[in-house]
Amino acid sequence: MDGFVRVPVREQDAKERAKNFKEVCLGYNKEEAENEATRCLNCPNPKCVAGCPVSIDIPGFIQKVKEGNVEEAYQVISKSSALPAVCGRVCPQESQCEGKCVRGIKGDPVSIGKLERYVADTAREMGIKPEGAKEKKGKKVAVIGSGPSGLTCAGDLAKMGYDVTIFEALHEAGGVLVYGIPEFRLPKDAVVKKEIENVKSLGVKLETDVVIGKSVTIDELMEKEGFEAVFIGSGAGLPRFMNIPGEQAMGVFSANEYLTRSNLMKAFDENSTTPIMRAKKCVVVGGGNVAMDAARTALRLGAEVHVVYRRGEEELPARKEEVHHAKEEGIIFDLLTNPVEIHADENGWVKSITCIRMELGEPDESGRRSPVEIPGSEFEIECDAVIMSLGTSPNPLISSTTEGLEVNRRKCIVAEEANGQTSKKGVFAGGDAVTGAATVILAMGAGKAAAKGIDEYLSK
Repeated sequence: MDGFVRVPVREQDAKERAKNFKEVCLGYNKEEAENEATRCLNCPNPKCVAGCPVSIDIPGFIQKVKEGNVEEAYQVISKSSALPAVCGRVCPQESQCEGKCVRGIKGDPVSIGKLERYVADTAREMGIKPEGAKEKKGKKVAVIGSGPSGLTCAGDLAKMGYDVTIFEALHEAGGVLVYGIPEFRLPKDAVVKKEIENVKSLGVKLETDVVIGKSVTIDELMEKEGFEAVFIGSGAGLPRFMNIPGEQAMGVFSANEYLTRSNLMKAFDENSTTPIMRAKKCVVVGGGNVAMDAARTALRLGAEVHVVYRRGEEELPARKEEVHHAKEEGIIFDLLTNPVEIHADENGWVKSITCIRMELGEPDESGRRSPVEIPGSEFEIECDAVIMSLGTSPNPLISSTTEGLEVNRRKCIVAEEANGQTSKKGVFAGGDAVTGAATVILAMGAGKAAAKGIDEYLSK
């Protein structure tokens, strides 16, 4: 085996998977995982750990995979991560742990994400659970939101011995894991539900259909229900739009709504009672992972799909793997292109979208080159659906009903990065509610930091 080349991972054929919602990546088997694990150099100063937002002992778990000991590998991972089967699938490893891997200097980095997935999936099949607390502290903590940051915070606090209750606004737990990420990237029953069951096995209680700020306020949780600390991990579910002419036409959706219908409400299933637009030709505006998810969902529902993005391919914020998969499946990329107007027919339904060509000018504050319109380059794309995937911001319900909770101009809760402490005593926050829409693993890192902050606060 060539130590410079990673063991390839099996995937569904592109033409087949473009017609179904089964998982695209099939993962490693035992032999493949153990062969890939032998590529790890077990560095004395592992930079991969520094690149992981939840600081998993990566060489430690990979060593156990080499030895064929999946149970111990899983316990190593679960000390740091509450959602290894999720992270192994959706983390941007190429810019985090794998991006720091020494093997990557002269060859392929070790497939850390695929190995994490292998361990988590195999442990689940073997019925292995994470280890819980040995002693209880007798103190109650409320966690708002059951997405990645909330589940991580709850799991870590439960391992420390706290009595934790998660309050979820929707009828199903998982947050963005169930409403945002499609089945073909992250299976709900086989993976997400099982990860949530593992968190509950630590003693965490979960209440769904509880809208904090409406059903009950944070002050009531603390003053009337005896919770000594609260973590806000309510995510960012409020979609943004471009505010261009015609955006109110029927057939224009936010990616948030479109994906929620398909993922949470199972509208992709022909037996579902939830309606969803099955477009003939769909334009998705945006270039992030959510745009790829929306585009690939629309494709599977029968549409010819165009991704319209105002910068070039190098600037696409989506993971390279997601862009590669989208192209393989037949998604058309109209890059250096920006919408300027949406046109409707006599019944108010989308019939086309006018776009303008762009070119990259000088770098902006972040170092990215700013797109500039090319005068007179407008052109039209006929379509019957437009999906706007331009990011999201936090819903202001919690901040508007919680006195003393500071938010910034983007309505994001202000919290200290190191420990999640907000301006309100005993209230902590993390994930997309603080940063705006980001990645699953960064939300988990914030949940982990807040759990540590809550423990320090309640231990005083």
